Amino acid sequence: MPETGVLSLIQQKRIRAVHDGVQYLINKEQFNNHIEQMEKYKKLFEEWKNEPLPEDIDVKDED
Repeated sequence: MPETGVLSLIQQKRIRAVHDGVQYLINKEQFNNHIEQMEKYKKLFEEWKNEPLPEDIDVKDED
């Protein structure tokens, strides 16, 4: 992940970090948890996107 992406996540408060005046210090495990959550949401979105649409009940109604 590019450094600008990580800085953006820090500014959005999605990743907690400590700034020591020169650099940001990030707990590596927290960063790994964020990536795991993003992968989980991508997988759920793909499952939702690939789910077939239910048949519309109005299509069969020929009154």
